[in-house]
Amino acid sequence: MRICAEAAAHVRIRFVQAQRKTRSSLLRARFLAPRFWPTWLLLGVMWLIAQLPYRAQFALGNVLGRIMYHASPARRHIAAVNLRLCFPDLDEPARADLLRRHFNSLGMSAVEAAMSWWTPDKKLRRLAHIEGLEHLEQAQKAGKGVILLSGHFTTLEIGAHLLAMHVLFHAMYREHKNPLFEAVMRRARERRCEQAIPRGDVRALLNSLKMELPVWYAPDQNYGREHSVFVPFFGVPAASITSTSRLARLSGAAVVPFFQVRLPHGQGYRLTLYPALQNFPGDDIIQDTLRVNQLIEQQIRRAPEQYLWVHRRFKTRPPGSPDVYRKAD
Repeated sequence: MRICAEAAAHVRIRFVQAQRKTRSSLLRARFLAPRFWPTWLLLGVMWLIAQLPYRAQFALGNVLGRIMYHASPARRHIAAVNLRLCFPDLDEPARADLLRRHFNSLGMSAVEAAMSWWTPDKKLRRLAHIEGLEHLEQAQKAGKGVILLSGHFTTLEIGAHLLAMHVLFHAMYREHKNPLFEAVMRRARERRCEQAIPRGDVRALLNSLKMELPVWYAPDQNYGREHSVFVPFFGVPAASITSTSRLARLSGAAVVPFFQVRLPHGQGYRLTLYPALQNFPGDDIIQDTLRVNQLIEQQIRRAPEQYLWVHRRFKTRPPGSPDVYRKAD
């Protein structure tokens, strides 16, 4: 029975991939329309960036970050609010410095996307310092698949690419609104991790776990009230989805934390896999969700500038609570 289920899941995934390839070829002419020319130009620039030496890419990322800091007042405001809420003990100069360093990290993330899509693996391999692969291997022995629990850090794209050099896994992601950018991004991701699962496609995720594959999963963004509970994130009530606990219970998959950090001075990236969470899921889904938040919070504190602070993490508020992102009149 188990073998049949695995075979059915495998056939379904291959069928979906074939459909996507056919659909992609049918849409190529559409992508030549004038409205996509700016996107093609951006993609061309990204390809050129991907060919640079890493130290030049690292410096360029900092320059892009400074430009983004001044050119994106709305995102700068969101990040500043998040940092004020999450680091109340920092004084204003310290938070201002952290905000600027965060935008430098954002600029580098744009460079890292280009690197992940077009820089040859032989150039990237020397940048990766990976620890804890034995924890993933141990979790896989249970034969139930593995949820690679992570978070939305600015190093997300490069971290997934570098891990894919060592491990075959699938990844859940949020689709891009620009169809050409989405097609290129998805093709690049599936070239290294076989299948990119659109957010919300729980059936595909469970099928991957049934095939005993690890699935990269990040539950740390604000997805509204549905399937969420309010639990603290840096001490602030945050709408947090309960899906990590639910998926682990449905599938029996182990939950192995995976995080990456960008090292200073162009030294590359440290990728760390931790032992599978013990006694997870527990009897209380709220406590499970709090545990996930605390784990991600712990990782953020190690390199706070590298977390994605421009996301409105506290957009959904408890009843009666004010909008924290609204600017004073």
